[in-house]
Amino acid sequence: MPTNRGSLKLFRLAGITVFVHWSWFLVAFYSIQFRTHEYSSITWSILEYLSLFLIVLTHEFGHQLACRQVGGQTHDIVLWPLGGVAYVNPPQRPGAQLWSIAAGPLVNVLLIPVFSVLVSISSHQGWYDTHLDAYDFFHNLWWMNVFLLIFNLMPVFPLDGGQILRSLLWFPFGRANSLLIASIIGFAGVAGLVLFALYAQSFWLGIMAGFILMNCWRGLKQAQVLARVAKLPRRPGFTCPACKMSPPMGQYWRCGKCGQPFDTFATLGTCPGCGSRFDQTQCLDCGATHPLPDWMFPPAIPVDAEVTQQ
Repeated sequence: MPTNRGSLKLFRLAGITVFVHWSWFLVAFYSIQFRTHEYSSITWSILEYLSLFLIVLTHEFGHQLACRQVGGQTHDIVLWPLGGVAYVNPPQRPGAQLWSIAAGPLVNVLLIPVFSVLVSISSHQGWYDTHLDAYDFFHNLWWMNVFLLIFNLMPVFPLDGGQILRSLLWFPFGRANSLLIASIIGFAGVAGLVLFALYAQSFWLGIMAGFILMNCWRGLKQAQVLARVAKLPRRPGFTCPACKMSPPMGQYWRCGKCGQPFDTFATLGTCPGCGSRFDQTQCLDCGATHPLPDWMFPPAIPVDAEVTQQ
């Protein structure tokens, strides 16, 4: 997955920083040159690619804003040649996950009538004869938006459709099994995409298939880890404030200073190796981090502790 490392910061809006990866410019140059035959001027090709950039960006903002709405954490948006990545961390509940993912394609759905109006205007005004470039531009944007919507809704993990499927499966099968099933279905989707890429002789579809394959494998391994965590014995007297799960018993936390693994709940946040104390503890089930006193049931009065990085 792309990160903001090696990326150019574009702007910050509503507390969300948007980055564009350096490789995006290379693909943009190639794509603009490839589509120069579509228009009488390269200016329209540039405008088309920038418009596609805005469609993808609004799609990613849909994920971010929906995640905030359900109480999740949002981070950066990174644009790269294969699209965009919205780094979101919704609450570990199927409903919250479902809305955070579905909001992205919903943006594309809402854009369909907008582009349809522009297409209708260009057709009724006879732009095919008088303003052919503008006519083609609006029609191309309509098809690009619809293609992005259909492609993203394919039930192949980690595309939006695959993650929506995983969220729906979460209700009857649980967190780990839903990810396992979605990942396996994703492998089947990769096989189909590879065959289609070979048939169409599409280099980019082959790259996309490789990207999906890596993420399906990562999802499969993560599902196995989640399944093992779910079977661990749990420590009474503590619950995660976010997901309400009791923490597992065992040395599953690692000291940020000396690197020794230890059970932070058994030692109340103190590393037995170097004596460092931590006032924040991460939940192994949902990934959220909270002060240790907030985990105690009933809640305890916070105690003074040296703040160190864990």
